[in-house]
Amino acid sequence: MKHIKWLGLLPFLGMLGGPFVFNRVEPMIFGMPLLLTWLVACVVASSAIMGVIYLCDPARSEIER
Repeated sequence: MKHIKWLGLLPFLGMLGGPFVFNRVEPMIFGMPLLLTWLVACVVASSAIMGVIYLCDPARSEIER
């Protein structure tokens, strides 16, 4: 279960590498440029991944008992 915490690096790497891949204005997605849409998706994914890490953390279940 320790290795699940490494999932927290995925949004960071997505934000770090996104500008090199998605740095263009077209296509517009939801009225936003592609890069901005990618960064918003990384922020949402970061919240979801942190929630999964929290739910899978064995220390959390020990505290709640």
